[in-house]
Amino acid sequence: MEVIVATGNPGKLKEFQRIFAPFDIQVVGQKSLYPDLEVEENGETFGENAYLKAKAVYELSGRAAVADDSGLCVDALDGRPGVYSARYYGEDTPYPEKISKLLEELRDVPEEKRTARFVSHICYLSETGERVDIEQSCEGKIGFAPAGEGGFGYDPVFYVGERSFAQLAGEEKDAISHRGKALRELAAQLERLYSKG
Repeated sequence: MEVIVATGNPGKLKEFQRIFAPFDIQVVGQKSLYPDLEVEENGETFGENAYLKAKAVYELSGRAAVADDSGLCVDALDGRPGVYSARYYGEDTPYPEKISKLLEELRDVPEEKRTARFVSHICYLSETGERVDIEQSCEGKIGFAPAGEGGFGYDPVFYVGERSFAQLAGEEKDAISHRGKALRELAAQLERLYSKG
């Protein structure tokens, strides 16, 4: 089966491709079909934003669409940046700068209080408009400095154990990440959904 992934983020698209591949689900990036589509993410939750993105692509294409809204929730910052992760410190601010500002905010926070989690909400709309929602998280800590060359976004400062997400190989990250968990759960639900037909 084939789904359109409602994202313009090439890092996310790669993760979708990797995680869905074993389930024989092919993904098509939104940008290859609708390069000018911009969806205003004005929801107050990850779930609302994921639905807005999936719905926009589904309504344009009439085909199955899937969207992820995810973000970093830092306990010492009362859950910020949360749903505003991509827009934290300004939408056009490069991630190395966002990371520097985040580390500055946490400068005086000791290691044991730097707990955080990545949250991913996946919204899937089938060709007939049937909706599946899944939310998963991955617990970790914010390091004192970025490390690693892989991943994207806040991955260089999000540590699970001794290594940051950016230090993990793609498959290692997928095995434990918020998005990996959510997409595997979705794939299992889609197998059940389509086997009924």
